Amino acid sequence: MDGLKQDGDWFWYFIVRFLGCTGARVSELRQFKVEHVIAGYMDIVSKGQKLRRIWIPDSLRQESITWKAGSMNGLLFPGKNDNAITSRGISMGLKRAALRYGVDQDVVYPHSFRHLFAKNFIERNPDISLLADLMGHESIETTRIYLRRTANEQRAAVNKAINW
Repeated sequence: MDGLKQDGDWFWYFIVRFLGCTGARVSELRQFKVEHVIAGYMDIVSKGQKLRRIWIPDSLRQESITWKAGSMNGLLFPGKNDNAITSRGISMGLKRAALRYGVDQDVVYPHSFRHLFAKNFIERNPDISLLADLMGHESIETTRIYLRRTANEQRAAVNKAINW
């Protein structure tokens, strides 16, 4: 992400930031408008016809408003002909960015950023019920999938907790 920012590749920088900072699904990311950034949230009807609010953190909101200073309405991430960028377009763009910055393409998917959001959120706020709501999950069991730890993370956690 730092490389995208340093290179001034703002479109892809903000795609990565929005995916990682909001927990949005790629289909939801495509719907973001400048108006949502100004409001600080986007309300959507998600899976199961459930109303869900996707919050835009203040730091991301301010940075995005500066980026979009000239256009205060319309799609945040337009593709061809000013339609929303496609999900495939987002996936392919992330793969190209990964290649450009030496990141393993096999782990870079739009959904990977949803995992990143969940993992970072739960480290700072252990309320799994709130996280489930934020992610639009009916069941906390679904949310738990995002919180699995690697073997190395498990070992480090055990070593940190059991040091006597």
